[in-house]
Amino acid sequence: MSASDAVGSARCPDCLYPKRVCFCAAVPTVVTRTRVVIVRHHTERDRSSNSGRLAHRALTNSVLVDYPDGAVPPLEGAWLLFPEGKEIPVAPEHPPSTIVALDATWAQARKMYRKLNALRGLPLFKLPVAPMPAQRLRSAPAPGLVSTIEAIARALRILEGDAVATPLEDLFQAAVAATIATGRIPARGAS
Repeated sequence: MSASDAVGSARCPDCLYPKRVCFCAAVPTVVTRTRVVIVRHHTERDRSSNSGRLAHRALTNSVLVDYPDGAVPPLEGAWLLFPEGKEIPVAPEHPPSTIVALDATWAQARKMYRKLNALRGLPLFKLPVAPMPAQRLRSAPAPGLVSTIEAIARALRILEGDAVATPLEDLFQAAVAATIATGRIPARGAS
């Protein structure tokens, strides 16, 4: 490997993308009333496609816990983002003070939901199905299933409005653009 190849493949320690496509400058500061607890499966920790890390970097009122090693903080007044139960299309009269997002593959998230005692009894926050961007970091196993950052953005849009959701969605699109620039996913319309 030449010296120029080594420089081109050096990774940013924050976004985990090659430094040549680092998008850390695009990470906004998003202040919310709602606390966001992101419980990340340990296998997601070093994946550049991990959108929970991105959400945590942007959200000032967030906690990131690695499962199974980290301790989940107290969850009084929390609701769990999960695609089961009744859809919550508008903010409830008594909104949650905290939302919990499981940051994992869908198979891992289902297991975490079953195994984490801290999640038992939490009300479920099922998001309405919405159009998904054509470009993804990973493919979804079923229609309507979205990445962690997208789920958090959609939940916060319902609870707090566009001003907190849009910067998270823009950050997700910056991650998608960086991924396209690496060649890991083709640009829309490319073959």
